[in-house]
Amino acid sequence: MMLVAVMPGLTADPDLVRHIAETEFRRLGVDGRVVTGLDETADAVVALGRPVPHPAPVVWYDPADTGPVEVSPGSVHLYGRGLWGLTWAIRHAFHRLRHPAERVAYGPGDEQWGDLRLPPHHDGGPLPVAVLIHGGYWRSIWAADLMDALAVDLAERGYAAWNLEYRRPDRHGWQATVADVAAGLDRLTGLDFLDLDRVVVFGHSAGGQLALRAAADQARIALAVSLAGVVDLTEGERRRVGTGAVAHALGGPSADLPEVYAAADPMSRLPLGVRQLIVVGADDDLDLLDFNRRYAAGARAAGDDVTYLERPGDHFAVIDPASEIWVSTMTEVDALT
Repeated sequence: MMLVAVMPGLTADPDLVRHIAETEFRRLGVDGRVVTGLDETADAVVALGRPVPHPAPVVWYDPADTGPVEVSPGSVHLYGRGLWGLTWAIRHAFHRLRHPAERVAYGPGDEQWGDLRLPPHHDGGPLPVAVLIHGGYWRSIWAADLMDALAVDLAERGYAAWNLEYRRPDRHGWQATVADVAAGLDRLTGLDFLDLDRVVVFGHSAGGQLALRAAADQARIALAVSLAGVVDLTEGERRRVGTGAVAHALGGPSADLPEVYAAADPMSRLPLGVRQLIVVGADDDLDLLDFNRRYAAGARAAGDDVTYLERPGDHFAVIDPASEIWVSTMTEVDALT
């Protein structure tokens, strides 16, 4: 049983909240109810509203951009995605219950960790590694829960799935983000059940940029997979994609920070010298579609080994294991690795 507990003081239409929750319950195939307050318990609880002290494990979701709030051990706080974010909170609670992960720190900060999921019947032999880097235009309201479903799917396909969280630049600065992705990848070294010659890095949206930058910076990535990636930062800054997200993340416009952009921009780093799979939905934002088409052409012209995959689907279809574009993505990954 899954509960969505509506907390006192929440500013939202109750019928709309119920509709969102019940639609997601049906999509996930779970029994669920919407209740008022946290008096009841269930296998998975999503509390909708600002967190308050509570001893049981809860996925707290506040539609407002409140910033991080400390919650009890075992609980999670997501925030700032509007009412649509309730669907992501329900999905996160579901995956935590059905497919629990081991959380492994790679640094001392609250956001310096990865969730590790292994195949259900791992026999102890070396496993290929799937590193997942979430997007969200490098903003802290979006977090690693976006990649939960892919992590579960990849573990079931035989990968050690490493779903990476990192400090976002809106709260910590661009260099913290870059350092965390590198440290998160380095944390895999020394785990003897991993085959570090078979590391595939999957990045979604802004995470696609981070995945390709990591591939350019690190020698031990066998395949970099960009899923609807922001792969042309200079042009993205000029077009103000994500309402100015590029300049906000990197610390200013490209004209003022040419060296920062040169190091960060996948288009500027070509050739990467790493095999790449560039995936984008044909129904995605037109600027992202343009960036990905031009990036794939530029990478090939520069001498990189690049496969370009464009199929029907929107920005989030590429991280939905039930979508046709994800099935096609994994067919290509299998062929390339």
